[in-house]
Amino acid sequence: MSKFLTFTCDLENFIKDLQEKLKQNNKAIEILLEEENKTYKNFVKPLQMMEEELEHFFTPLSHLNSVNNSEKTQEVYTKSLPIITEYSTKISQNINIYKAYKKIQTNESDTLNYEQKRVLELNIQHFELSGAHLDEKTKARLQEINIRKSELSNDFSQNVLDATNAFTYIIENKADVEGIPASDLEHAKFEEDGKTKYKFTLQMPSYIAYMTYGPNREIRQKLYEAYVSRAPQNGAIIDELLALRQEMSELLGFKNYAEYSLATKMATTTEKVVEFLESLLDNSQHQAKEELKTLQKIAPQKLDSFDTAYYGEILKKEQYEIDEEEYRPYFEQKSVVNGMMSFLEKLFSIKFELQHEELWHEKAYSYHIYENDKLKSKIYFDLEARDSKRGGAWMNNWQAHYTDEKGEEQLASAFIVCNFPPSSEKNHSLLRHDDVVTLFHEMGHAIHHLLSNVNENEVSGVNGVEWDAVEFPSQFLENFAYEPHVLKMFAKHHETGEILSDEMIEKLVRAKNFLSAMGMLRQLEFSLFDFELHTKLYQGEEVQNLLDTIREKTALIKTPSYNKFQNGFSHIFVGGYAAGYYSYKWAEVLSADCFYAVVDEGIFDSKTALKYRDVILHGGGAKSMQELYVELMGREADTNQLLRLNGINA
Repeated sequence: MSKFLTFTCDLENFIKDLQEKLKQNNKAIEILLEEENKTYKNFVKPLQMMEEELEHFFTPLSHLNSVNNSEKTQEVYTKSLPIITEYSTKISQNINIYKAYKKIQTNESDTLNYEQKRVLELNIQHFELSGAHLDEKTKARLQEINIRKSELSNDFSQNVLDATNAFTYIIENKADVEGIPASDLEHAKFEEDGKTKYKFTLQMPSYIAYMTYGPNREIRQKLYEAYVSRAPQNGAIIDELLALRQEMSELLGFKNYAEYSLATKMATTTEKVVEFLESLLDNSQHQAKEELKTLQKIAPQKLDSFDTAYYGEILKKEQYEIDEEEYRPYFEQKSVVNGMMSFLEKLFSIKFELQHEELWHEKAYSYHIYENDKLKSKIYFDLEARDSKRGGAWMNNWQAHYTDEKGEEQLASAFIVCNFPPSSEKNHSLLRHDDVVTLFHEMGHAIHHLLSNVNENEVSGVNGVEWDAVEFPSQFLENFAYEPHVLKMFAKHHETGEILSDEMIEKLVRAKNFLSAMGMLRQLEFSLFDFELHTKLYQGEEVQNLLDTIREKTALIKTPSYNKFQNGFSHIFVGGYAAGYYSYKWAEVLSADCFYAVVDEGIFDSKTALKYRDVILHGGGAKSMQELYVELMGREADTNQLLRLNGINA
């Protein structure tokens, strides 16, 4: 059995090593193409292995650039992008590979298993979406577009990171930090000129702390304005990216990028997506307006965008007698991680084992995962915020589970990265319950990849899963962060060991859908903006005008003119969610339906939970999620369960 890869990245020689690796790959491809009698075994499998090994080589660099960003990682990553993009584009447009795949699909239709057939099906689709069947001039232009898109996305991401790190707000008046939790103040406090001062930034833990608890409205507004106006130079990048996406789509025979995007998703038409989003909008608006009326009653002035989190926290305490800060001592980071693992061990009959190794940062660590006492996969955690780390939270897969050309099993590995409050010798990393939900969410992605039993790497784990279904496992798992039986497994006071009381758990569960309809409208704003933005070519002020038009339906509080949210919308300009942000809600239908099936069976006695492991998690992307879901539930998903999950009465 193959061992896990050792995490290493030689920055000094990376470009040279990358160029050499691609040179060897190109030679190997030439030799494969000379084979007269091409089969899945002698042609498709070796190509898959080359791509997997390239992923093994390149992922550590992209990971380092996200979690330990430096001038050196930026330089190497930026230089490597056009090199690897050019290589990937040439491969995806190689008409001879495309023809070989088509021929093998026909010749071996009766002998290939369903995993191999899926590999061929997705590869042929990928070739056609890359323009492999088009003339040389068009293919050359598509290659130029892909290289430029990757450069622009990298620049977009770097601009957001730089702008986030560049802003600080110093507070000297202690009255301006009254009510902010002690743990957050401890991280913000510093001494200068014999005075105690407090530094707040646009890093998520710091920003959220002041927007939620900061008593000075003017400071909240300044922080909010700085956050929503970050990276104005990204406006020009957006214009160029949108133009390139539209041009690419037309070259490939689509009317727009939204149509192109849906070619690889569960949703079948642009009309179906818009209809889905607008139906949620219609069902949520009345309740959202009532929620806003209730919120407005406790505010001394007309609410602005920078007020909702602050007064929302006050209202939550009034309505549910719940104070988020009372919970944080019960959600010490390591305890939460260990408890989450205990829950997964019980739910899915798996086991985690801590590994002792030196990784890219002293706060990073790893576990082996076992299923039926057999080593299955490896997971890495890097959970605390720092200046060199990109904001947000994500799962990134590294190795996939597969069987190589020699019939040997390769095990899967993946990273979970978050930006939780940093720990120190004096302070524990105490999480908000929202952070706990985030951790469960990313873990849902990770086990989807890590528990795969698929033997073809290109459809193993999260590989090959439709983009609007990929959030299903993550959302499914995050729902359990509210379940009393699950919470009691890890919600223990970090000093006394006291388990979170039934009363506090009940409050947390009751408060789960606090202002949920308003939250639904916000997500629908993002989804509709993203999807509409890619239905035709918008440029310059047209982008802002489109967002403003959508906000007329979704934003119950008038958004300030300085809010240029789109300039920081990394999901669609960096992260792969272009014309696909709706996927969160689309997949949430599946997750809500499956979640309630497990809960109604008693969670740990649930046959559906084990079947979910065997069908969805083991199945990876080797079948369409639509097919897997019907296999799991015996029916299609019930969309009403999504409204039930969000506490929205349609």
